[in-house]
Amino acid sequence: MLTDHTSDNPAVREVLRRYWGYDTLRPLQGEAIQAELDRHDSLVVLPTGGGKSLCYQIPAILAQRTDVVISPLISLMKDQVDGLRACGYPAAALHSGMTAAEQKQTEREALAGRYRLLFAAPERLQNPWFGGMLEHLGVGAFAIDEAHCISHWGHDFRPEYRQLAALRARFPQASLHAYTATATQRVRDDIVAQLRLREPVLLVGRFDRPNLVYRVVPKQDVYVQTAAVLQRHAGQAAIVYCLSRTDTEVMAEFLRSQKVRAAHYHAGMEAASRRATQDDFAAERIDVVVATVAFGMGIDRSDVRCVIHAAVPKSIEHYQQETGRAGRDGLEAECVLFYSYGDIARWEGLIEKSATEANAPAKVVEAGRELLRHLQRLCNGYGCRHRAISEYFGQTYESPSCGACDACLGEIEGLADATVAAQKVLSCVARVEQRFGVGHVVEVLVGAKTARIRELGHDRLSTHGLLKDLDKKVVQDMVYQLVDAGVLGRTTDEYPILKLNAASWEVLRGKRTVKLRQAAAAVKTAQVEQDAWAGVDRPLFERLRALRQQVARELNLPPFMILHDAALRDLARFRPTTLEGLRQVGGFGQRKLARFGRRFADGIRAYCKTQGVAGDLPNSVAFRTKARKRGNAAHVKAADPRRQAFELYAGGATAEQVATQTGRARSTAWQYLENFVGDHRPGDVSRWVDAATYARVTEALRASDGTALRPVFEQLGGQVPYEVIRVVARHLEVTALGDAAPTGM
Repeated sequence: MLTDHTSDNPAVREVLRRYWGYDTLRPLQGEAIQAELDRHDSLVVLPTGGGKSLCYQIPAILAQRTDVVISPLISLMKDQVDGLRACGYPAAALHSGMTAAEQKQTEREALAGRYRLLFAAPERLQNPWFGGMLEHLGVGAFAIDEAHCISHWGHDFRPEYRQLAALRARFPQASLHAYTATATQRVRDDIVAQLRLREPVLLVGRFDRPNLVYRVVPKQDVYVQTAAVLQRHAGQAAIVYCLSRTDTEVMAEFLRSQKVRAAHYHAGMEAASRRATQDDFAAERIDVVVATVAFGMGIDRSDVRCVIHAAVPKSIEHYQQETGRAGRDGLEAECVLFYSYGDIARWEGLIEKSATEANAPAKVVEAGRELLRHLQRLCNGYGCRHRAISEYFGQTYESPSCGACDACLGEIEGLADATVAAQKVLSCVARVEQRFGVGHVVEVLVGAKTARIRELGHDRLSTHGLLKDLDKKVVQDMVYQLVDAGVLGRTTDEYPILKLNAASWEVLRGKRTVKLRQAAAAVKTAQVEQDAWAGVDRPLFERLRALRQQVARELNLPPFMILHDAALRDLARFRPTTLEGLRQVGGFGQRKLARFGRRFADGIRAYCKTQGVAGDLPNSVAFRTKARKRGNAAHVKAADPRRQAFELYAGGATAEQVATQTGRARSTAWQYLENFVGDHRPGDVSRWVDAATYARVTEALRASDGTALRPVFEQLGGQVPYEVIRVVARHLEVTALGDAAPTGM
C-alpha cells in the first residue's frame, strides 16, 4: 500500500501483512472493508489503482465464507485469481473459457468450502444450477465490479448487468457491494436504484490521479507522434488506444517497423489471438498493445507507464477509465491524447448509427453527444487537466497547479499570428463559395495542384498556396480548431461542408482575435516523475527486474504478479540483504517470502559486493511514505530533500546513503551534513569522520589563519577531501572551538 492509513481492526492488518506484505491501507479501504464485515450494502467509487479489490478480498478471508465477485471479462477474472493464488489466497473463477471438467471440479471444491472468493460473469447468475449452488453455499456478500456497466448513463452500459437487480430478491440475506472507478453523481444514483441497495454506505474517493502526467496534443502525423512518445518509454509497458479495428492493425505494424515490440488487439480477432496478445503483454514479451476500447477492462498489469490515445475517446468517463490503466502501482505514468475535431465527428456518426441499429430512444443519443461535448471542452481548454477532470466528477481541486499536465508545465504553445492564419483559412472558405469540406480547403491553402483543383480553377484563387509553408496536417488541424472554437461552421450531413458564420465575419473584419494551438516543441519533466525515482539505484533496479522475469517464467506467472515495480524500486533504494529487510520494503507476503524472497535478498547482496556499495540502508516508514506518497495522495508537495537528509543523518546514515535516498549528488549530501552539524550540534561526528582524520584536520585548521581551506587541504597532502574538512571545521565552530574532541567509532 502507498499511504499511512492504518486499520483500527488488528485482524485486517494481520491479513494484509500475511497475504500481501503491507502494513497500511489506502484511503477509504478500511471503511469499505468494514461495510462488508458489518453486512451493510455499499457503493465504492475509487480510482483505478485505488485498491478496490482488497475491499472485497479481505472480508471474505476474515469471515471464512465464500463471497462472489461479479466481473465482466474472463481475462480480468483469470488475472485476479492468478494474482490471489500467487499470494496463497484461496480463490477460483467459473467462466466459459474453462472445459466442462474444469468447471465441475471448481464447483465441487466451491461446495466443499475451499474458496473464499468465487468469480463469475453476470450472465452465469441466470444459470439455475449456479444460482442453486450459491444458495447452498449461503453466500454472504456479492461484490459487483465495474458497476457503472449497469447504468444507461454510464460510459460502458451492458444490458446483462441490469439482470443483477434480481440478486436482492433471490439472496436477501447477502449484502451487495458495487465497485467502480468512474461514476458521476447521476450514474451513482442509478447504480443504487438498479441494484436496490439498502441504505448503502457511500464511499467516493478522489477522482484525481496525481501520479499521471496528462498531455493533450493537436493531432498531425499521429503515427510519428505516437512513436515519439513511446521513445520516452522504451522497454516499458504502454497501451495505444485507436478508434477502429483497422486503425489498431495499421498502427501496430508501423510501430513494429520502428523497432517497437507491439501487437494489436480488438474484438474482431479470434479469442485465442486476443488472449495471446494479452498474455504476451503480461509476460513482458511485448511492450506495447495497440487496441480498441475492447482492451479496456481486460488488463490488470500494474506497471503500465504510458497510455496514448491516437484518437479521442467518446467521453471523459472513458478517458478516465482508459488512462486509469496507467500507473496502477502508484508510480509515475504519462497519458497523451492526440486530439482532432475529425475524431469527434466520427464518434457522432458512430453514436447515431448505433442508436439507429438498437432502436434506442433519442435521449440516449443526446446523452452520448453531451458526453462528447464535455470531452471537447477538456481538449480545447488551456487550464489544468487534473482540475478539469476533478471538477467534471464534481470534486474541487484546491492546488493552483498540479505540476503534472501540459498546461501547468507550460508546454501549451500558441501559434504565432494565429488571427492572421485564421483569416487566411476563412478567406479560402469564402473563395470556394462555402461548397467544400476540410480536405479540399486544406489542399487549396497548401497550394496543391491536383486535377480536381485545376478543373475547378481553384489554383487561380488568391488563397491558393497562402499556407504553402506549413505541413498539410498542421493546416488541417488549424481548420478543425477553428470549427471547435465556433468561428467556422461545418454541416452535419454525410459529406460535411465548411460554412462561414457571424463569428467568421468578425474575425475577417479584424473585430475578433483567435487563439490556435500547435504541438509543443519539447516536453518537460514533471516533479512526480523525478520524485518516483528519487534514491533508486537504477542498475540494481534493472537487475531485479530481470530476476523478477526469471522467477515469473519458472512459476508461469506474469512478472507483475511476482512483485510490483513500486516494490522493486524500494528494493533498489534500500538494498535489503535479509528476509527481514525484505519484509520492511513491502510486497512480500508470507508465501512470496518463502517461495522466492531468499533469491532477491541474495541477488541484492551479490550486487552490493560486486559494485562496492552498502546494503541494508536505513528504511524508515516515514521515508517510505514520503518517497511514494505522491502515487496515492492528491496534491502532496515533494518531500524536502534537506529535511530528509537531516532525518537520515539523525538516524546514523552515511553521506553515501543520504545521497542515494534523497536522489542528490554526493557533494550535496556532504553539504547537507555540514548544515546538519551546524544546526543540530552533535557531540561528535565520528559516524562520518574517523577520530584520526578528525585530529589531523583539527591540527591543520589551528595552524592556518582560518580564512581559507586550500592551505589546509595542501597541508594534509590532498589526502582529505574538502567536504570532510568543512564538516570538521563546522563541528569545531559549534563545539567551543574544538575543545570537544570526537569519541571513537
